[in-house]
Amino acid sequence: MAIASGVAKKLVLCAQSAQGTIAVTTDATAQYLRRVSSTLDLTKETYQSNEINSNFQITDMRHGVQSVDGSISGELSPGTYKLFQAAILKRDFTTVTTLTALTDCAAALTTTPAGTFTSATATFLQSGIKIGMIIRCTGWLTTAVNNNDHNFLVTNVTDTVLTVTPLDGASNPLVAKIAGDSIVFSIPGKVTFVPDTGHTEKWFTIEHNYSDLDLSEVFWDCKVNTASFKLPASGMATTDYGIMGLNNTDVSGASAPYFTTGTVLAASTTGSLAGVNGVLLVEGTPIALLTGLDFDISAGLSSEAVVGSNVKPFLFDGKVAVKGNMSVFFADSAFKNYFKNETEISIVGAFTTSNAKDSPFLAFSFPRVKVGGSSKDDGEKGLVQTVPFTALLNSTGGPATGATATSKFKTTMAIQDSTI
Repeated sequence: MAIASGVAKKLVLCAQSAQGTIAVTTDATAQYLRRVSSTLDLTKETYQSNEINSNFQITDMRHGVQSVDGSISGELSPGTYKLFQAAILKRDFTTVTTLTALTDCAAALTTTPAGTFTSATATFLQSGIKIGMIIRCTGWLTTAVNNNDHNFLVTNVTDTVLTVTPLDGASNPLVAKIAGDSIVFSIPGKVTFVPDTGHTEKWFTIEHNYSDLDLSEVFWDCKVNTASFKLPASGMATTDYGIMGLNNTDVSGASAPYFTTGTVLAASTTGSLAGVNGVLLVEGTPIALLTGLDFDISAGLSSEAVVGSNVKPFLFDGKVAVKGNMSVFFADSAFKNYFKNETEISIVGAFTTSNAKDSPFLAFSFPRVKVGGSSKDDGEKGLVQTVPFTALLNSTGGPATGATATSKFKTTMAIQDSTI
C-alpha cells in the first residue's frame, strides 16, 4: 500500500473569477507554488448530545458547518507569493512609471554610499515615485556607467531631486557626474499598497496533489487572512500565509491531479531573500545595528453559519492591520525616545537575493509608524532592545509636490517586487 510522501506532494495556486466559482482545471494562470509546508485541511464543527440517560453514555454526535483552515509557509523570494501579498493588501500589483529622458540630470555623492540625482526638468514626485521605492536608471556614460541598472532606494523625493542609497552598500556607492548624459529613470517591477478606495477582493482555488497516491484535495473559495514576514540577521527570510476557505473537493484516480498537467505554470525560480542583503531605514537613516525584523498583516476575516447549509455563505473582510517588531543593539536612546515621546517614524526595508547591483528584490515601506515599547535584555553579550511597532494610515501622503510628507505613500504599507 502506498503512503503519501511530503516530497511528492505538489501545491498549485489559482485565482478564481469570483466567490462560489471554483477555478477550471485548464485555467492558464494556475501555478505550482514553492513551500516549506502547507497545512490546509477541511475542518468541521461537531456537536455532542447533552441528553441524560440511565445508561450513563453519550447517544449521539453530529457534524456541523465545514471550513477550510491552515497555512502556507515558505522562504521569502521575489515573485513567489505575489498573489497572496496583493490579496491581503486589497490591491493588485501595478506598474508605476518610466520617465522621459533627462539631459540635465546630475549625480552627486553626498554621504557615501548615498547621493542625489537632480534635474530641473524632472517630475519625479508627480510621476509617482515615492519614498521607499527602488529606482534604476540608464544612460550614464564614461565614469558613471556604474550608476546604470543599479538598485537605488529612494530616501527622499521632490519633483526635481531624488535622494537615494544603493542597496548593495558602501562597496558600490553612487558615482558623481555632471549633467549632460541622457538619463532615463524607471521603477523596476510593480508596486502594491493598501489603497484608500477601490479595494479588490481575491478568492483562490488551492490544490494539494499527492502524486504518489493519484489523489488531490482541492480547497476553493479561499482567502488570505494573515501574512507574516520574518527577516533575521542571519538565515533565510521566511513568510507564512494563513488561509480561510469555504469549500473542499477531492478527486482521485484518472481525475487527479485536478489542474491539468502540462498547463500549470512552473513555480518561480528567484533566489530566497536573506536579511544580510539589503537596507533598513528608520526615518530615512540606514540602521546598521538591526538584529531582526518581523511584521504581520491581518485581514480580520470572519464568517457566520446559516440555517440549512453546512457551508458558510461568505468570508467577511475586516481592517488591514499591520504590526511588527525590530530588534536592535542598544547603542543610544533613539528608539527609547521614539517610544517615550510617541514620535511617529517611517520604516523602509529592501532586501535582495544577491550582492549584484541589479539583484532581484522585495521592498517594504511603512510610511507612518508608532513604536509601542523599547525593552532591553541582559547578559554577558551585546544588549538588544526589542521595539514593537504598529503601522498606521499615512493620511498626509499623496502625489502632490512640495512637502516631504506628501512624498510618502498614502497607505499603511506598500510592497515593491522587481520580478513582476
